[in-house]
Amino acid sequence: MPPVPDAFGPDSPSYEEWNPTEDSVRPVRGRHKLAKQRGGSMARSGAVLGVGMIAAVGAGGMATAQEKPSTAISMPDVAAAADKAKDLPGVKLLSGGSEETVAGQPLTQAALTESDTQAGRTDAGEALRSRILQQAQQQQNAAEASAREAAVDKAADAARAKAAKAERKQDAAERAKAEEARLAKLAKSFKLPVSGYQLTSQFGESGGLWVNGHTGTDFAASSGTPIRAIHSGTVKEAGWAGSYGYRTILKLDDGTELWFCHQSSMNVSAGQKVRTGELIGRVGSTGNVTGAHLHLEVHPGGGDAIDPAAWLRGKGLSL
Repeated sequence: MPPVPDAFGPDSPSYEEWNPTEDSVRPVRGRHKLAKQRGGSMARSGAVLGVGMIAAVGAGGMATAQEKPSTAISMPDVAAAADKAKDLPGVKLLSGGSEETVAGQPLTQAALTESDTQAGRTDAGEALRSRILQQAQQQQNAAEASAREAAVDKAADAARAKAAKAERKQDAAERAKAEEARLAKLAKSFKLPVSGYQLTSQFGESGGLWVNGHTGTDFAASSGTPIRAIHSGTVKEAGWAGSYGYRTILKLDDGTELWFCHQSSMNVSAGQKVRTGELIGRVGSTGNVTGAHLHLEVHPGGGDAIDPAAWLRGKGLSL
């Protein structure tokens, strides 16, 4: 039998001598092009060698796995897990074909609740979305209720403030009215000392005639103008008083002393009781004066002098 030509030998029609230098320097065009392999015999030999190596590694691996000891696998205690699951909010357990709801608040759970089932919701995600919207609505309703309560409280506070202001205004009006009535009543028992007068020097004014300021109020009037008792009382003094000229001191029931000074003449004497409006003397220019006038002083309790004009206004008299 003639020899069969080697399919991979030099006599093979596909045989071509491989020049490694030529292949190594040949430019490669394209990103994914590979250099043409030469020598079909070497490629096939490499494939056979690769298969053998894989088989050897696989056999070694299997042998190694067979030599390792077996590992124990533990299963969880289903009963204990179920008991712990009962402590989770909104968890439902199936027991014997019946559904058991674990205690808790299911509103924030993704699982379906009995209310979801009754409402016809079967999708857990949609049910959770519905509960989130419900919670948001509840929070919004609570915020609106709180805002309404705050508005009501603010309105109530404003109403109370307005009522208090009106009450204070009414009280002030009532007090003013009461004071007016009191002064009107006092005015009936008090009287200005002279008529046809002109106010000149006021209380506290400074001047060359007064060392520590003016101690009274001056009513300038013609000499001989009648001087009348401002209020009922008792004459404490009536006579000459140096720079005051002829002076009459009338003591009222509350201890207040009224000094009538610079008189041209006196019509009362010490110890005499007088009534409101009774004649007690006449305007003059005796003592340290520059013209005819009545110098009036007011001494509460017989002490230091105060402003006669203010005191007279307090008795309901207008100057």
